[in-house]
Amino acid sequence: MLAFMQLLFRYSFLKQQDIPLALADWQYGLLVLSTVLLAAAGYVINNIFDVASDTINKPNDVVIGKGISETRAYNIYFGLNITGVAIGFYLSNVIMRPGFATIFILIASLLYFYSTTLKQIMLLGNFVVALLLALSVIIIGVFDIFPATNVDNQAQMASLFSILIDYALFAFMINFIREIVKDIEDVNGDYNQGMNTLPIAIGISRAAKIALGFAIIPFILSLLYINKYFMENDLLIVTLYAFAFVLAPLLYFIVKIFGAKSQKDFHHLSTVLKLILLFGILSILVITLNIKYNA
Repeated sequence: MLAFMQLLFRYSFLKQQDIPLALADWQYGLLVLSTVLLAAAGYVINNIFDVASDTINKPNDVVIGKGISETRAYNIYFGLNITGVAIGFYLSNVIMRPGFATIFILIASLLYFYSTTLKQIMLLGNFVVALLLALSVIIIGVFDIFPATNVDNQAQMASLFSILIDYALFAFMINFIREIVKDIEDVNGDYNQGMNTLPIAIGISRAAKIALGFAIIPFILSLLYINKYFMENDLLIVTLYAFAFVLAPLLYFIVKIFGAKSQKDFHHLSTVLKLILLFGILSILVITLNIKYNA
């Protein structure tokens, strides 16, 4: 989904605007590859440290120690990270902002500390994972819009960057809620590992209520956003899309989490949030097409 999201923003949105972009297509492909490699490295290191809890929560999904050895998994982890950071260093020099390479080092570091320490701290681990997804949207503007900004196009570029920030915020909120729901789903294995996730600390019922409370925030903000930017600009197709594929599923989540009890219930709700995130991101394509159609 990460690569799809970044490609979607570039080719269905930014490329449709009359603006210069800092990266050539193949260089943007390297940016996508770099973020995917770092995310894959984070997935590998997380699996290494999650073997014990995954054996309880998801026994069929355990790979480390079965499909591949722990030593080989570490080698893959280091290889993915080194390649991802190296590409980031190259791209930072391409746009003549060598200091931006620290972004890739920060991402790799956060993913490591999440797997080893942060995920065991109530809400902090959830926050970090959600933040990293949001950063994967913001990094598009940092590498493709910001370096190509000049005095003549500053206002337009700032407007486009702000749209990316809006989507990054949406992705952060939805993914933060999803991480809480996933913690509820995995509570048994996490408890046996001595973790201090939200459902372990305050109980499943209270954690579900907190997830519900957090879900109301993006629901209200999305409603206000739709009214201000879509309805007031007569973007009817986008408005209908947003109501059908973002607001309605969010409302469904809010209603269903009231009665959620089993691991199966929370797994279903986690999937619903994943679909909300996907449809939310896809709205950028709908917006572009609706604007063209109206024009």
